[in-house]
This record gives sequence, structure tokens and C-alpha cells, in this order.
Amino acid sequence: MPAALAPVLPSRYERPHSPAHPLRPLHRPELPGHLDLPAPGAGIRLQSDTLPGLETVSPGDEDSVWLHDALLGPHSADIVRYLGLARSTGGPVLDLGSGAGRLAVPFARHGFAVEAVDRDGPALERLENWARRIGPQVAELIVTHRTDLTELRLDGDYRLALLAGAMVSAVPPHARPRLLREIASHLGAGGALALDYTSHLVPGLIAEPQRTWAFQVPRFDGIDEWVVARQDFDLRTMSERITYYATRTGKLSTERIVLSTDKWIVDGEHLAAELHAAGLHIEGRRRHRIDERTESVLLVCRTDD
Repeated sequence: MPAALAPVLPSRYERPHSPAHPLRPLHRPELPGHLDLPAPGAGIRLQSDTLPGLETVSPGDEDSVWLHDALLGPHSADIVRYLGLARSTGGPVLDLGSGAGRLAVPFARHGFAVEAVDRDGPALERLENWARRIGPQVAELIVTHRTDLTELRLDGDYRLALLAGAMVSAVPPHARPRLLREIASHLGAGGALALDYTSHLVPGLIAEPQRTWAFQVPRFDGIDEWVVARQDFDLRTMSERITYYATRTGKLSTERIVLSTDKWIVDGEHLAAELHAAGLHIEGRRRHRIDERTESVLLVCRTDD
């Protein structure tokens, strides 16, 4: 176990929490100065390639951009698939939960008009700044709106709507049917909704409701960052909390922070029924097995015209 992980042992922090409200902003409490290494067999898994289901749906900041990108793991290649879909549907494109423009800006660079929606104002500012740095030919194709997905009210019509980066798991189950109906009612003829999520196999959740992962964040700015991420699943409420204990070491100092995200466990059958009720049918489904208990799922849905 790398020495950099010693200050961030999850078991010495807060107990698992199943929130009544699913979404909380990232919080950064002060960390104790000394923690012991985990005992042998404590269940921490070192992972360096794919990180199963550890993506965050909470607002981030500029210091967490590297971590957010690393956490996307199984969804990191989705832009290629989404761009291919956009070439068949045309624009405009609706990017729901856009963050700082991971998809919106490349779409605009390919000539698509994009409406980017996110509840995090600073992330939308970073998106706009990025687009302006590229040039007016990109910036002029992007419109941003700050709103929570549970309160989404659309005015325009779109050929492609995206719920990418597992953003559907950020929407409470009681609010998801209304969101899907709102999206479907604003898709033009031949339009599509594309979404992805992490699917956890229920037997695996029952057998192991708490999981802990340790990994190094790929960075190219001179900072060495190690993270221990703890997943706590609650099958009673079908919710999940992930807590990230990070140590960032530079040339002159070391920073220790704690970030968290709250999500809902997505049941594929329930989601399919909600899509059908909203007037959408699943045209394509792509599954990618991450490990023996987890897979990423990408759905392409069309209106029932």
C-alpha cells in the first residue's frame, strides 16, 4: 500500500449515510493529522485502470477536475458514441448535467448547437470560458442554463438529448418520470435521448454493501494525488453514497480533502418502464462489463412517433 494512502483511511471517518435528499454539494471537513494504515484483509482494492461505478454527480471545482475525469472511467469514451449519434440525428443538442463542458464544447467544435444545463453555476462559467478561449465560432453555438434537473422546464425542440456520465443516477426516483416526460415532449421527429448509468448487480450489493477502492489520479500538473473511495449502498432506499478521501502532494505542501456524492441505484427494468411511460422506446442498448458485479449501460431511446 503506498505511503500516500496512510492519511485517508475511510473507516476512521463518518459512518455510512443514506440521505433523505440525494444531492449534496461537495464538502471539505478538516482531517485528523494521523491515521493508521488498514489492517490486512480490510478490503481495500488497488485499482489503476477502470473504476467501477465511482463517478460523482456532485458539483466540483477547478481543483477536482482531474479527479472528476478519472472517476468517469467506463464512461470516458462516450463522447465518440454520442457524436456518432448526433451526426445521424442532427442538432440542436441538449446536454443535461453538462458540468464544465466535457461533451458540450466538443459538440460545438463539431458544429452542433448545444444547450447546456447544470445546477452548478461555477461549472457553467468554466464551460463558457473554455468555449470563448477556442473562439467565437464555438462560443456562439453554446447556450447555458442553470437549473436542477428535478426542476427542468424546456422551451425549445431538440434532436438529441444527453444524460451522460451517469447523471440519471442523480435524479431521485420520484422525480425521474416527470424529467423523462419533459425531455420526450421536446424531442423533434427522429430525435433521440441517450443516457448511460452504472448497473450494480443486486446479489453483489447484498453480499458486499460497502466497498473501498484505492487509486492514483492521473495528473500532469506536478501534483501527486492518491484517493481512497468508499462506496456505501443502502438497498432499503436504493441509494448510494461515495466518499473520496484524497491526498494531494506538491513540491511544497500536502493537502488532504474529503469529497462526497450521493446517488440513486438505477434499476434497469424500472428505468425501461419509465421510458416507455414517457413515450420513448429503447432502440439500442450497449452493456460493458466492468467487473463481476458491475457494468456500464448506454441506452439510445426514440420517441414513439
